Amino acid sequence: MKSHVLITGAAGGLGKAFAAECASRGWDLFLTDMREASLSVLAEGLRRLYNVCVRYAPCNLADAADREKLWENIHAEAHQFHMLINVAGLDFEGPFAERSLEELGTIIRLNIESVVSMTRTVLQFRDPARTLRIINVSSLAGFYPMPVKAVYAASKRFLLDFSLALRRELRESDVTVTALCPSGMPTNPPVIRAIEAQGFMGRVTAKNVGFVASRTIDRALANRAVYIPGAINIALRYLSAVVPRSVITAFIGKRWHADAKRQAHPRLALSAAKPGIG
Repeated sequence: MKSHVLITGAAGGLGKAFAAECASRGWDLFLTDMREASLSVLAEGLRRLYNVCVRYAPCNLADAADREKLWENIHAEAHQFHMLINVAGLDFEGPFAERSLEELGTIIRLNIESVVSMTRTVLQFRDPARTLRIINVSSLAGFYPMPVKAVYAASKRFLLDFSLALRRELRESDVTVTALCPSGMPTNPPVIRAIEAQGFMGRVTAKNVGFVASRTIDRALANRAVYIPGAINIALRYLSAVVPRSVITAFIGKRWHADAKRQAHPRLALSAAKPGIG
């Protein structure tokens, strides 16, 4: 019976990078995402390039019934897993009062509920002959209270604490848990625009998804608890530990307010991105 790596959110930028990295290491894959057409293209490309088995199934992970159908499919096909990479997540950026209850609920269902559900259920489908390695994609945002991204940042804080607690609880069961806490990653045009709108700090803290995926897998295999990509991001994390959270929150709030102005006025964003301006 083949043992697979299960990757959620596999059709997104980071999900694709994880899929390619795992396939390059000769691991068979099971991919899931809402975008079936994208999964099909990705799976075929990875099969041809790396000669590995790639199975996939579309799923809206924010929907409990859809998750149940996914696991029923997995059970019927008798798949086993030696790694779970929880990538799927989203944010509706903007002031809390401007977000609908449905948008806020979707963040919670996908970023928190689905990760807990997938993590709990994969324990029933683990390959008993191998160490089970779980990677949860948190965020550098998980270390800070973040105005304008309040629910998103809180959901990522949950994933960080959940990963650390679970890691301790399951260590005697040959299960490792690693929390990935990246800063911005240029995965699509809106994200790239958001990074550019942050000016110098946005650019120096952003990391390529291929780099992040490769290093994260290495850290998970080494049984690291938390991985923060990039020396600057690590320094920011430790600096924040000695600064009062109220000060950090105020600073982030002012920064996001300025970034929002830049994105609303492209000429201002362009000027802020030039060296020596901003």
